[in-house]
Amino acid sequence: MDVCRSFIVSFWLILLAAPLLAADRPLLVCYGDSITAGYGLQTGQSFPDALQRDLDHRGYHYKVSNQGTSGATTKDAVANLRAILLLHTQVVIIEFGGNDGLRGLPLAQTRQNLDQVLTALENARIKTLLAGITLPPNYGREYIQQFEQLFRDLAAKHHIAFVPMIYKDLVHVPGTIQPDGIHPTAKGSEIIARTLMPALTPLLKK
Repeated sequence: MDVCRSFIVSFWLILLAAPLLAADRPLLVCYGDSITAGYGLQTGQSFPDALQRDLDHRGYHYKVSNQGTSGATTKDAVANLRAILLLHTQVVIIEFGGNDGLRGLPLAQTRQNLDQVLTALENARIKTLLAGITLPPNYGREYIQQFEQLFRDLAAKHHIAFVPMIYKDLVHVPGTIQPDGIHPTAKGSEIIARTLMPALTPLLKK
């Protein structure tokens, strides 16, 4: 009886302690647009969800927070930055710019907005990974090249971790892009998480 009672007590103590242990985990925020938010996907299929599973599997005890908003531009990234800073996160993955490019917004504006976000994170001493993106070929070679270059320039300026093209490992893999030709499928999200991992893990602690 005593053994049974001890087992039951231990079981409930574990259950009660689980939320506290989770709360103690450092936070990793994925801050971006619909690619981050998981547009068109079911719960648990976004790349931040896949990233959480990969990190858990590798023994990194971080809590991944999906702070993606469908339709968000770099202007929105600036506007909502204070809320991100208030989360007291240790690491942030920045994934913005795609909607700026698709809308043909001035590149100088996109650059300025991202620079402001990265500067604020740098001043807060938050480790940052910048995820770049490209545009469909019909936007013109010159505009696309300048668009891609702004991500490289900002990564170099702020000396941060950088993945030049978040889709680089899935563009030729069937079943990774939704019918809209823009957003990843669940399979694509898994690949994006793996693409980010080599640049991300140097920012983390086990």
